[in-house]
Amino acid sequence: MNVIPSPDNGPSLMLIEGSLTAIAFAVAFALPRLGSSWFARIERAFSQLARRKRLSVFAVGATAFLLRLAILPFCPIPLPFVQDDFSFLLAANTFALGRLANPTPALWVHFESIQITMQPTYMSMYFPAQGLILAAGKVLFGHPWFGLLVVNALMCAAFCWMLQAWLPPRWALLGGVIAILRIGLFSYWINTYSGGGSVAALGAALLLGGLPRFIRHTRHRDAIFMAIGVSILALSRPYEGLLLCLLAAVLLARWLFFAKSRPSLALVLRRTVLPLSIVLAAVAWLGYYDYRAFGNARTLPYTVDRAEYAAAPYWIWQSPRPIPDYRHEVIRDFYVNQELGSAMRLHTPGGLVKEELFFKPLRMFLFFAGFALLPPLIMLRRALLDRRIRFLVVSIAVVFSAVIVETWLIPHYFAAITPAFYALGLQMMRHLRQWQPGRQPAGLAIQRFIVTLCIALAALRLVAEPLHIGLAKWPSGSWASTWHGPGRMGLPREHIEDQLNQLPGNQLILVRYSPAHSSLDEWVYNAPDIDSAKIIWAREMDAANNQELLHYYEDRKVWLVQPDNDPVSLSPYPAQ
Repeated sequence: MNVIPSPDNGPSLMLIEGSLTAIAFAVAFALPRLGSSWFARIERAFSQLARRKRLSVFAVGATAFLLRLAILPFCPIPLPFVQDDFSFLLAANTFALGRLANPTPALWVHFESIQITMQPTYMSMYFPAQGLILAAGKVLFGHPWFGLLVVNALMCAAFCWMLQAWLPPRWALLGGVIAILRIGLFSYWINTYSGGGSVAALGAALLLGGLPRFIRHTRHRDAIFMAIGVSILALSRPYEGLLLCLLAAVLLARWLFFAKSRPSLALVLRRTVLPLSIVLAAVAWLGYYDYRAFGNARTLPYTVDRAEYAAAPYWIWQSPRPIPDYRHEVIRDFYVNQELGSAMRLHTPGGLVKEELFFKPLRMFLFFAGFALLPPLIMLRRALLDRRIRFLVVSIAVVFSAVIVETWLIPHYFAAITPAFYALGLQMMRHLRQWQPGRQPAGLAIQRFIVTLCIALAALRLVAEPLHIGLAKWPSGSWASTWHGPGRMGLPREHIEDQLNQLPGNQLILVRYSPAHSSLDEWVYNAPDIDSAKIIWAREMDAANNQELLHYYEDRKVWLVQPDNDPVSLSPYPAQ
């Protein structure tokens, strides 16, 4: 990928995190009462805030929002740099124009790109929730990222609210704080436009927070929160979301028909008419969106694009599809060499075992816990036996089993059970806090030290670049890092757009890749209305097709971009 790298000659932040976690663990056994009076004072103040539940929820959301704004000088608004970013931004820009899809552009073969459908309409291949959030940010605040910022803050607040229904208040507040530190500030959920992890996790938190409250009190508002959560999941991560919703439905049915203190069926029906209407409206809107974007209300996002371009199977037991005829080598490289190549490694016994038993769980571990939150795992058995969170444990097991058999796995695939992960982790922390090996409060010290370490690591992440501390990068690294750092990726393309935006008139850019170009570094992405855009990005093809393109856009200044030159080359397009 042709990007401007930031210096990473020093140790990686992941290595620092692992080392500090080991030190904290050792100190907790050697000096278990270190700083105990100081920690006790902080915890008393923390508990006072936690007892004011609504204030706690607001404080978590406001802190997530304001902290991310405050660190913009260190971690600025991200640039799009990977295929999913551009795809979601196409959806955002389309929705911001007040429409659900765009007509297929003339000479569309020049504009074909990865994760974009061109027929029957020109649109993102993804479910619409993330695009709607980004569109709201663009319309209301002038930039799509601010929509993501708001949803990210709401997600952290919803985690706190959801956890209050399952755990004591101070542990729910701690869960909200950890969500800010581990997801809300630096992860790719906030530092890219991809995935929709925050919006799906928000939906899951609303569902899982409303569920036990509705069972206890049968309140109308709790049912509405659940309905909003279900609707968000339907529009963002419907596969994992549907599994979670089915589990919730089973729990509700068990309560409604078998619990001793169950309410009357008439009361439940009165409380659920409006919530069910919300869910039905969301599903109906999704069907209408599918009809407008993909030609049929029953044709879900993904399916058109995958049928047109993909050869790799979606599930690990499936055989590859016949390789389509591609019109561009870079698109073939992505779907055959990148996607199919990685998928076929799962069709060997060694590759299957290595990926399913090691790499996939490792990616989840690195994102959701890292090394800092590893010590509470020693209490996993006790937490799994707790009746308090048994439903959440079952939900984790079911959804994890359903997701792990997909060919690819990225952390936002688990967004629907991220709140449940947090509840399980906090329950392990509660048991750890009571652990006293040798009648020494080592467990209490470990719990205090790892929370302190999460805060210290977030502060260290702010100055990682000037200190030359390495961060996981795409594509050489992984999105699975909590401390995701896109750095200056996407700058070369952005610089060219800035340069051409300053020129009078409209511009046409033909992109010429070298034979060794990586398809992970795609440059051909465009605005929803290509013909009226100030800048159009197009693929260079054979002489006849190029001449047809130049003739169609004869009123534009034509440029040649060669992304694989060092530095990236921009020059007037040679006369044909």
